[in-house]
Amino acid sequence: MVAPKELIYKALEDGRNKLLEHEAYEFLKAYDLPVPKFGLAVSADEAAELAERIGYPVVLKIVSPDIVHKSDVGGVKVNISSESEVRKWFDTIIQNVRSKAPTAKVAGILVQEMVPQDLEVIVGSTRDPVFGPVVMFGLGGIFVEVLKDVSLRITPITVYDAEEMIREIRAASILEGYRGAPPRDKKAIIDLIIKVGRLMDEVPEVTDIDLNPVMVFPEGRGAKIADARILIKRV
Repeated sequence: MVAPKELIYKALEDGRNKLLEHEAYEFLKAYDLPVPKFGLAVSADEAAELAERIGYPVVLKIVSPDIVHKSDVGGVKVNISSESEVRKWFDTIIQNVRSKAPTAKVAGILVQEMVPQDLEVIVGSTRDPVFGPVVMFGLGGIFVEVLKDVSLRITPITVYDAEEMIREIRAASILEGYRGAPPRDKKAIIDLIIKVGRLMDEVPEVTDIDLNPVMVFPEGRGAKIADARILIKRV
C-alpha cells in the first residue's frame, strides 16, 4: 500500500490539486476511514478480476484529472451484477469518454463496491484562513443542498463536540429513527467526524475533504463512504 503522503506528493508533482478517486480512497483508508472495497482497472480483464474479488454488485467510474462530472460524459455505471456486464460497461465507458471528452487524460476505471442505499449524510472539511480546519456535518440530499442544515466545528474535535454536531442539525431526529425506520449508527458518525478533523490537523497539504454521500446503517452496523473528494496544495 502506498504511504498517504506519497499519494499527495505524486499528485502535486503531476501538477494536480486534487487526488484522483482511487487515491482519495487509499488516503482515507490509511487513516482508518470506512471506504468501500475498490481498485483501479486499465483493462476489461482487470476490471472483471477486481469485480470478482470485491463481490457483486459493483460500480464503474471513469478516473480522470480532467473530468469533474463523470455522469455528464457517460463515465459512470452503477449496479453491475455480472462479469459480462463489467466487460461490456468498461468498454462502453471508455468509448463514451473518448467521444465526449476526447482530450481528457484517463488513468483507468475505478471498480467499486456498490454501497447499499441507506440514510445519506455528508462530512466535509476546509481550511478557514482565520480559524484553520473546520469540519462540517449534515444529512445528505435536500437537507444540505436546499436547507443548508449543517453544523460546524473548529478542530481539534472531541467526542463531545461530534455528539453536539449531530444534535445541532434541525433534522437530527431522523437519526433516532423516523416513521418506523431504525435508529442510525451515531457512533460511526462520531468516529468519522473525529477522524476527519484529526486528518486535517495532521496533514497540512489537504485543503478540503468532501465525503458525500456517506451511507449510515442501522445502529451497530456502521457507516460507509460512497464518494470522496480531496483537494490538496503544496505547503
